[in-house]
Amino acid sequence: MSDVTAESTPRQRLPTPSPSLSQQQSRGRQPPPPGSDPLALGVVIFIAVCFLLVSISAPSSILHQVPEGHVGVYWRGGALLKTITTPGYHLKLPFITQFEPIQVTLQTDQVKGIPCGTKGGVMISFDKIEVVNRLNKDFVYDTLLNYGVHYDKTWIYDKIHHEINQFCSAHSLQQVYIDMFDQIDETMKEAIQRDCTRYAPGIEIISVRVTKPNIPVSIRRNFELMEEERTKYL
Repeated sequence: MSDVTAESTPRQRLPTPSPSLSQQQSRGRQPPPPGSDPLALGVVIFIAVCFLLVSISAPSSILHQVPEGHVGVYWRGGALLKTITTPGYHLKLPFITQFEPIQVTLQTDQVKGIPCGTKGGVMISFDKIEVVNRLNKDFVYDTLLNYGVHYDKTWIYDKIHHEINQFCSAHSLQQVYIDMFDQIDETMKEAIQRDCTRYAPGIEIISVRVTKPNIPVSIRRNFELMEEERTKYL
């Protein structure tokens, strides 16, 4: 029995599937370079601007702004520093150094609701007294060291109350309401400036404007009748 050698049949290779259209497109699509997306870039810029604004406005921030017409004063550990900065951007130690802008241009303080009693015992009140004043920037450190940031409460608000009561108690209702009313502005200005010059020389009183006081209705009517009678004989 003869051996028969079978010829090996060559294996047929399966055809390689051609890549689909989607695969071809994905291979040809390259990732965009960083920063080329305008939307992402805009979001990054927006976040950076917001962070900068918040950091400037926060009391504990490093960067802070002194507005025009003000100077910057600083405290560290509760102690007032002698450093005075001009308007613009400045740097400070966060959480350690505190900052406060102090106005050194003209400002108007309104003192409202000032009761007083005249020499005759009549109770009257002034609705509003305006005091135009200015703090000399060369005296900012000394003024704040002695009287604090709210120095105007001591030398303007409280002082106006005191001087008005002194004036009313030394004069009659006729003098306060009619005869000497046109002198009250200058009298208040001189009285406040005199003590400021002595104890707080950095405060300059420019002018004082006093409104007509409120008096009892019955007394006001009598004054009106007297004024009408006087005009008849003029």
